[in-house]
Amino acid sequence: MSASEFGKSPRNYRPAIIALFLIIIIGLLGGAYYVVPRFERQGPQIKLTPDSDALGLAPLVIAVTDQGTGLKSVTATLSSGGSEHELASEQYAQPVTEKTITIALSSKLTGVKEGPAVLRVTARDRSLWNYLHGNETVIQKNVTIDITPPTLELVADDRYINFGGGGMIVYKSSADTVMTGVRIGDYFFPGYQGQIKDHPDHFIALFAHPYNVPVDAKAALVATDKAGNTREMRLVYELKNVKYRKSTLSISDDFIQNKVAPLLSDVGARQGGPKDIFLRVNKGLRKENEDKIAAITKKSTPSILWTGAFSQLSNSKVEANFADARTYTYNNETIDNAYHLGYDLSVTKHYPVEAANSATVAFVGDLGIYGNTVILDHGLGLFTLYGHLSSIDVKVGDAIKQRQAIGKTGETGLAAGDHLHYGVYLHGLAILPVEWWDPKWINDNIQPKLEGRSGEAIAESQQSKATRKPARKPARKLRR
Repeated sequence: MSASEFGKSPRNYRPAIIALFLIIIIGLLGGAYYVVPRFERQGPQIKLTPDSDALGLAPLVIAVTDQGTGLKSVTATLSSGGSEHELASEQYAQPVTEKTITIALSSKLTGVKEGPAVLRVTARDRSLWNYLHGNETVIQKNVTIDITPPTLELVADDRYINFGGGGMIVYKSSADTVMTGVRIGDYFFPGYQGQIKDHPDHFIALFAHPYNVPVDAKAALVATDKAGNTREMRLVYELKNVKYRKSTLSISDDFIQNKVAPLLSDVGARQGGPKDIFLRVNKGLRKENEDKIAAITKKSTPSILWTGAFSQLSNSKVEANFADARTYTYNNETIDNAYHLGYDLSVTKHYPVEAANSATVAFVGDLGIYGNTVILDHGLGLFTLYGHLSSIDVKVGDAIKQRQAIGKTGETGLAAGDHLHYGVYLHGLAILPVEWWDPKWINDNIQPKLEGRSGEAIAESQQSKATRKPARKPARKLRR
């Protein structure tokens, strides 16, 4: 070493030392940035569907999430009778943040006997915590293996159903039933217990063959237990044809400007040509309104609130029928189609609107194309709707008697003149109203079952219906 190098002050090494120190610090911080998260301590989340203490033939869905280092493995086992059965075992080479495993228990339970068992689901993440083994989440629960569906026994049914109309059945189901009713197409009509005198264990279900379901669709009575086992029984009835009308309505610029456009709350939506504005209301707003009606009429009082036949608005005349298929034209061009889901009843202007039967008020307010509207809950999924009102005299929760005034007719909403739009809904579905106005239909189809008469006795009373013409339209009566 030269004398000049030997004589350098330590001060001359300070920048190099500082630089080295900074490099070390940056390296440590960088390493910590990448390594520390790998030591996360939050384990995976597991959700089971159905989350029940019984397992049957229905699929078991295991949803696992890990928003940290990601999943490494998921396993599921079932211990029964001293043996362990593997339901699922998955390993992931790359981090997975979400994983849904659907297990077809109908195939996995082969050789497993009904009775007590232990379900165990384990999920492990890719964390370096726990001595590099990662976090483990375990769900272990005692369950009962049950692969026997509920029993069903039909007590009384309907031999004849009007297309678009309804009926009622009486039946029994085993005590393990947790969900039961009638299914047809995409519609489900639940059953209710405790409505028949002297037969509190019996179920009754109001159902319909919907106007928008094919005539060859088959209705089925279903019952499901908490293990997900389901039994079905096909309902057999003769579907009576009902001829629904078709009509064409010409839409004018004046109607669009004065009646249609004001229904759009968003001013921007009123921009564009008359055709676009009409479609935003007749297609878009109509769907919003029908969806809201369906949501309201699927939440019913689980007991009967009505008595006997329903009442048509006094002195009213039917101007438009249920399920009329309407074609809308503008400047001689077809621009839209829609069903009219009720009756238009004409009376004198601002005529008092009467409740069709006893009920509680389920909805009061503006309902788009229906204007000022009242919806009454008659129990067991049955509702009536009163639209285009000029005024409303009731509030939600009020108990209403048959023929009690609930408001006055008007032309609010998409109404071309003063009238009442009257609709009947069953568990979210618009159904043929005229049946509920008909005392004979009530006495043939509804009342005997509520009184607990036998199926044979009801069948005898219905024999005369085989040659009866189906209900096509209500009586047009006008007394002014």
